[in-house]
Amino acid sequence: MPKRRKYSPGYKQEAVSLVESTDKNISQVARDLGINANMLSCWCREYTSDGSRAFRGQGVSLDEEMTALKRELARV
Repeated sequence: MPKRRKYSPGYKQEAVSLVESTDKNISQVARDLGINANMLSCWCREYTSDGSRAFRGQGVSLDEEMTALKRELARV
């Protein structure tokens, strides 16, 4: 089974901006980039709903984790 490809947040933002800035539809841009059109469509939906907070990645950021640990330490 092939490994799942991971795309950087910058790559996703560039792909979405290509859809928005050109007169091509999502299918054509996805074909040009060599990615699945459904995936690009999901990226576009995520970007329009979350704006600059889109594509944060998986997991918890270090700042959020540090804050949670400090809160737990203070509680103990």
